Amino acid sequence: MQLALPILVPFATAILLKALPYRPALLRAVAFAGALGILASAISILLTVRADGIQVLQIAGWPAPFGITLVADPFSAMLVVMVGILATAVTANSFAGVDPRREAHGYHPLVQILLMGVSGAFLTGDVFNLYVWFEVMLIASFVLMALHRTREQLHAAYVYVTINLIASAVLLTAIGLLYGQAGTLNFADLAQVWPARSTPVLDEALSMLFLTAFGIKAGLFPLFFWLPASYHAPPPAVGALFAGLLTKVGVYSMIRLFSLVFRNPDALAYTILLVLSIATMLVGLAGAIAQRDIRRILSFNLVGHIGFTTVGLALWTPLALGASIFYILHHMLVITTLFLVSGLFLRQRRTGDLDQLGGLYRSNPAVAALILVPIFSLAGTPPLSGFLAKLGIVVAAMEARSYVLAAVALLIGLLTLLSMARIWQQVVWKPAPAGDAPPMRRLELAPIVGLVAVTLALTFAAGPIFDACLNAAQLLLQPESYIQAVLGGG
Repeated sequence: MQLALPILVPFATAILLKALPYRPALLRAVAFAGALGILASAISILLTVRADGIQVLQIAGWPAPFGITLVADPFSAMLVVMVGILATAVTANSFAGVDPRREAHGYHPLVQILLMGVSGAFLTGDVFNLYVWFEVMLIASFVLMALHRTREQLHAAYVYVTINLIASAVLLTAIGLLYGQAGTLNFADLAQVWPARSTPVLDEALSMLFLTAFGIKAGLFPLFFWLPASYHAPPPAVGALFAGLLTKVGVYSMIRLFSLVFRNPDALAYTILLVLSIATMLVGLAGAIAQRDIRRILSFNLVGHIGFTTVGLALWTPLALGASIFYILHHMLVITTLFLVSGLFLRQRRTGDLDQLGGLYRSNPAVAALILVPIFSLAGTPPLSGFLAKLGIVVAAMEARSYVLAAVALLIGLLTLLSMARIWQQVVWKPAPAGDAPPMRRLELAPIVGLVAVTLALTFAAGPIFDACLNAAQLLLQPESYIQAVLGGG
């Protein structure tokens, strides 16, 4: 039952929120309690996994591969904890950052449904239910993006849902072909039966179909264009939730399926994944430097840094994959924090245009010092977590003799520093534009302070956390214990 709590808690919270009368303070309190419930259950799962190993729940007692299976290994357990952390911060920020009209039209229940979908995707033990959780996320995210619609939001929502529906169609096609050949969709069972039932041609075709579907979900080049066209449109709290969680589900799914089913690192799909990861880094940061709106800059940075989360799978070494997992944790924190920070400026100046921002060091020196952490952590400035994550990937690339990747990773670090330094200069040091800005409220700042504290904790505890990521990578590359935990003797 423990494994089902990150799914059941937001589901029950969403139902309760819809049943309650419209009283903003009450709805916010219930939504925040639901987010804390996700975090508490996720921490409980992570501690259990650390103490007792991989945890498995067979729903209704049906044994795998016949029933619905939930599985928590170190990789998925860490990500579910991140869901709880981000859910708590974004829900708290929503108290100050989401207007009452959105709250009245179901904002809080939709957020809970989105969190349920993300948690389900991280914990599911079979490919078809992964597709189901993708659709739950898609429905909730589309409505959140279009809620209390404006012309810009509607355009962004249509682009977003159209491209993601194409990805879902490709994913469902690949799942159907996989089931037709393997006769099972359980991850662990697939890992056992697929080597005997696959053919080279089918293996290559299916791996490319899954790479395309998950690549769209993750925002890999050249399939990323929907992301910077949509993530800047909804309120900053919604954009923060999308940026922190949704693309990471695509990355997680790719790592999970390929490490269990398509386990030949010499296959064409891995070479293509490496090339696409490098291209994603370059194109994303080139786009970021060309932008002037802070949320568009962050959206392109989000795209560019997705490449760091997928190269570990492409290189297929424990160090590379462990560094990518560490990078996922780091990036979930800092990109969410920066989207919430953009909301501060949007509410003060009614714009995210860098030309119309400035003077933060005079008006709010403490806030200026606070945002220094996520800005330069994303840039990879020593000794912050972004530097440690990039260093791990560069070292892994050098060990794998992928010198082009190492050079590109270093270049992207410099370009990100340039992109973030421009935000720092324009927002903090440049003289403030004419006109008084309203004071920042504590309710807006508290979630950002919390996320910055977690980012610093990730930095100061980088040693044991990186070791945990390496252990998770070892289990992914050597999945026998996962298979045994799910299937037992069968």
